[in-house]
Amino acid sequence: MTDLPIVGFVGLSAALLAVGLFGILTRRNFILLLIAIEIAMNAAILNFVYFAAYAGGTPGLTGQSIAVVLVGFGATEVAVGLAIVLALNRLKGTINVARATELKL
Repeated sequence: MTDLPIVGFVGLSAALLAVGLFGILTRRNFILLLIAIEIAMNAAILNFVYFAAYAGGTPGLTGQSIAVVLVGFGATEVAVGLAIVLALNRLKGTINVARATELKL
């Protein structure tokens, strides 16, 4: 058990998740959509790290290990997303999500 305030961290995580979900549902620009996904993923990372510290655990690095894996997953997601953005911009001339129904000519 730790002295960290649970309400602050969970509240911050909920706020990050809300901002990320709002961005995912409202953005039409593909790059801003990727940023919103990263914000929502950071909310999950914050929860993993906080609850690992809150629970104590024997090694104490369970949440941090999951967070490192999620950061790597986020970097991979951004790399694939930017490749899609470049292909979309080359083929359609825009990065608007509404026009990205297919990547054919």
